[in-house]
Amino acid sequence: MVAYIDTHCHLDAPEFGDEMPAVRARAARENVVLCVIPAVAASNFDTVRELAHRQGDAYALGIHPLCTGEASEADLQTLAAELDARRDDPRLVAVGEIGLDFFVDGLDADKQAHFFHAQLQLARKHDLPVVIHVRRSVDQVLKHLRQVGGTTPWRGIAHAFNGSEQQAAACLRLGLKLGFGGAVTFERALQLRRLAASLPDDAIVLETDAPDIPPHWLYRTQDERTAGQPQGRNEPGELPKIAEVLAGLRGGDGVEVARMTTSNALSALPKLEALISLSESDPSRA
Repeated sequence: MVAYIDTHCHLDAPEFGDEMPAVRARAARENVVLCVIPAVAASNFDTVRELAHRQGDAYALGIHPLCTGEASEADLQTLAAELDARRDDPRLVAVGEIGLDFFVDGLDADKQAHFFHAQLQLARKHDLPVVIHVRRSVDQVLKHLRQVGGTTPWRGIAHAFNGSEQQAAACLRLGLKLGFGGAVTFERALQLRRLAASLPDDAIVLETDAPDIPPHWLYRTQDERTAGQPQGRNEPGELPKIAEVLAGLRGGDGVEVARMTTSNALSALPKLEALISLSESDPSRA
């Protein structure tokens, strides 16, 4: 069976609400066998864990850079305690979503850096991969990875990667895979599409970031939204169509991309391997 892994999907988002089980069922019908559900704040640690267990998925625990403004040292202590308490949970696969964001105005760069650095240290302590937010911040993210990790490679994913070829190469040298999703489906994303076409086979993982970053077939312009057309909601079930776009850019086919990116996801987040075996043997748990 062709199997897809959505390595970044916020199934706990309020945009899904009561529809979330139907959304996950649609994804299962599209052979999305696992979704990785990252936390964004201490307040949703329990939510993502319970959701992953209920639906047979995986989760990550971390404090998102956009949430650091309201976060406190107590939240870092909560994260540390949760990582200790869940160390034997097979569905806890990473520390994330963590990182830096220099796109949104008004964020405290020093506070972001403090939380990112501390969470990288926790990931190292617990020997867990990282799922990293890198919007307009790749070079600074790399600096922190080197400071905390030294010469020891990391495991994990640079989520929604949209950097340069040189930055991509630097991430790969440090051990990260690069997450590609809906953004690569837009013809105007010339640099991103060139990168997607040229990266080595072992570099790329698939993700949706659902309900965000809709692919071009779901996207509505501001004029369309003003005219009453709602913005399309992204779902993990869109992953095979995103894979077909990626395959077209790379001169392959969707099945080949599915196999390649699933293998890369298992390399980036090794605890997924036992979970994907369970999902394939019992599809009702996907």
